Amino acid sequence: MSLVREPQRRRLNAVAVAGAGAAYLSSGGMGGWEIPFTVVVTYCAFRGLESWTFIGIAWLLHTGWDIVHHVKGYPIIPFVEHSSLGCAVCDPVLAIWCFMGGRSILPTKREPTPTSNERD
Repeated sequence: MSLVREPQRRRLNAVAVAGAGAAYLSSGGMGGWEIPFTVVVTYCAFRGLESWTFIGIAWLLHTGWDIVHHVKGYPIIPFVEHSSLGCAVCDPVLAIWCFMGGRSILPTKREPTPTSNERD
């Protein structure tokens, strides 16, 4: 993601978390609860088009959903038993990065500091 410049980086992350929010839909492991969860994450992803904070919130929601699926035995990848647990470990790291403004980690030309509007 560090190779993608702002604001495209934020927008690409919003699209990525929207896809992650819908990843469990086909499993139906949580029954009808899959739909409202996807709606909430999609809303956060939409708001994330202009806000790193909402992308971070969406990743934390997905973390919680990963944990529920892991405990109930409905992994995100059906033939990989601990895939939801692995996702639950990775997603909060993404959320923290997003809450910090999704800054590039590459030693490139300094990017401008995001304004409070871009972070929130």
